[in-house]
Amino acid sequence: MVDSDRIDKLIAAVPPALALRAGLDLGIFTRIGDGALTADSLGAALKVEPDRLSRLLFALASIGFLEVEDGRFRNGAEASAFLDASKPTYRGGDHALLRELWGADLLTAESLRQNRPAALHDFSEAGPESAAAFSRMLAPGGLSFGRHLAQEMDLSAIGSVIDIGGGAGTILVGLRERWPQLAATLMELPTVAAVAPKILSEYGAGDVVVEVGDITVAPSVGRHDLAVMKAVVQVLPPDQARRSILNAARCLNPGGEIVIAGSGVVDDDRLGPPEGVFLNLTFLNLYRHGEAYTEGQYRAWMTEAGFRDISRSRLPEGSNLFRARLAG
Repeated sequence: MVDSDRIDKLIAAVPPALALRAGLDLGIFTRIGDGALTADSLGAALKVEPDRLSRLLFALASIGFLEVEDGRFRNGAEASAFLDASKPTYRGGDHALLRELWGADLLTAESLRQNRPAALHDFSEAGPESAAAFSRMLAPGGLSFGRHLAQEMDLSAIGSVIDIGGGAGTILVGLRERWPQLAATLMELPTVAAVAPKILSEYGAGDVVVEVGDITVAPSVGRHDLAVMKAVVQVLPPDQARRSILNAARCLNPGGEIVIAGSGVVDDDRLGPPEGVFLNLTFLNLYRHGEAYTEGQYRAWMTEAGFRDISRSRLPEGSNLFRARLAG
């Protein structure tokens, strides 16, 4: 007999996810830290009405992110480890980005009806204010990715790294926390490159070289030992995606390494992993041509560009990772 359990579970998962996003947006977990606060004291600190705030606090407690005893709220184990922004393992920095992505997800049917993205995002046409705002939204996630990548790879013999299309360049900040010897370059489109130095200086990385360029047109003016492309290929149409990887190879010294990462990757049967399959729907609403390309497509483009020993793995923060070395 067929039942509706799958439907019910999908619908029931939405309100807890939205409660979590609200908690991150307000900074609840960071404000609580390692202490315990009442709704009154937390409301005063956050400048929100305590009685109304308590509804969210109890909701977060009901799903295990907070614990409550004698009217005082503490962070649960997961919230303490991953949702407190003062911790290096913080995973909650994408809450502003989630607002954009989840808002776009609500428009999938409309995008299909209109045969165009209902929440179009165009990096090349972004003005200074929108470029700065979007770069700031991406910055915490970039830092987290850089930290995880720094743990994943031995970069002790790497002298220089270029982050291609890395927004504010905070991936480089995360990498250099563990590998400070890296000479770092960020290559970005003009509007993003214009705002990146200010954001980088706020992260204590004012020495990062910011180079204006378009990887779909030409490589970097310099050569590097490591190239990182996160969430770049997936926002491009196929011909530009291919060219971006060909040009990335031309940014490297012989024997140099490349990392291509992002959630926009699907298996060759296009049925998994789930984050890639469903991000592909999100792309319908945001980009005219971007999509979650298959592993086979990535491997073909990388092989054509001269890369060898191509491997695919997954970082703890969720990104699919293609690694390879340029033939010497």
